[in-house]
Amino acid sequence: MKSVYIHIPFCESICSYCDFCKVLYHKSWIKKYLTCLQKEIQKRYKGELIKTLYIGGGTPSALDMEDLRTLLEILCVFKKDDNLEFSFECNIENITKEKLWLLKEYGVNRLSVGVQTFHESYLNFLNRHHTSDMVRSKIHEMKEIGFSNINIDLMYAFPKESVKEVLEDVDFFLSLDVPHVSTYSLIIEPHTILGIKKIHNIDSDMDAKMYEVIKERLTEAGYVHYETSNFAKKGYESKHNLTYWNNEEYYGFGLGASGYIQNIRYENTRSLTNYQNGHYIAEQHELSKREQEENEMILGLRKMNGVSKSSFYQKYHEHIEDVFEIEELLKKGKLKENGDYLYIPNEYQYVANSILIYFIGE
Repeated sequence: MKSVYIHIPFCESICSYCDFCKVLYHKSWIKKYLTCLQKEIQKRYKGELIKTLYIGGGTPSALDMEDLRTLLEILCVFKKDDNLEFSFECNIENITKEKLWLLKEYGVNRLSVGVQTFHESYLNFLNRHHTSDMVRSKIHEMKEIGFSNINIDLMYAFPKESVKEVLEDVDFFLSLDVPHVSTYSLIIEPHTILGIKKIHNIDSDMDAKMYEVIKERLTEAGYVHYETSNFAKKGYESKHNLTYWNNEEYYGFGLGASGYIQNIRYENTRSLTNYQNGHYIAEQHELSKREQEENEMILGLRKMNGVSKSSFYQKYHEHIEDVFEIEELLKKGKLKENGDYLYIPNEYQYVANSILIYFIGE
């Protein structure tokens, strides 16, 4: 166990595309929620040394100074590695200089900023309330305070968006000079505002073209494409997210959080009432050996360098080729080998899901 995820579900407004566990910000709910979060951590945390800690949401930066300090004090219970990666998700419109200094005081050393796009029309479409000038100013402020490890979330594939507009977003990102970007195609889920409005996803061929031009522009600019949706300057890869992709165990605390402990994957309740009554876990499942092996491949093949064959054997005492029928995939070039690693080549990354289904049991 080396990673912890903390979920803060409160948002000042609801984004039109969001399918995450969230509730509208209400000051009177926060204190009670933080008390329940502390109780959950006290009940389930076993004192392991933590190497990555990630506060996500929701919108953690929606908390005011008093509640943010309370949260950070609660997290002092974790036994932290000297080289801890401590990430905090924030939105441009509510992360203040005072909050940034407070985060710095408590050891946060990585910021993940939900930007999505720099085009005003698409920001309105997503129900986001910042401007590109606000982003530039806030990123500058973060750097002045001493944050060098910054991620920006970028979204593409909006209805009627052009490739030119996508590249304009990428170029604006590059002008900010931050070391990490997560890029996501807009996927319209049924129960989101966009889904309810019957907005449709764009044509898959155009989506694929956008993905390719983003990859090309970012790699030309010196960013390493290390996972399907993630690019980083060397040494700035997300250690926390690599915990997921390496199929390693982690705690998930808070409303709607998920975790993986002692071979059990679990999902916390999305009901604020149930959570406040101490009924944290909604469902859990103990994985069979075969399911562990499937997850090892499905998650690991999202990484550009793929899955280590020797690590797979050390974990499961079986060779990949004895568990899965990969000969056909290798023959067709959909999987390739590079020394100890089995990986999906670059030209098949966009359609990786059609390859990953080969590793899912019936």
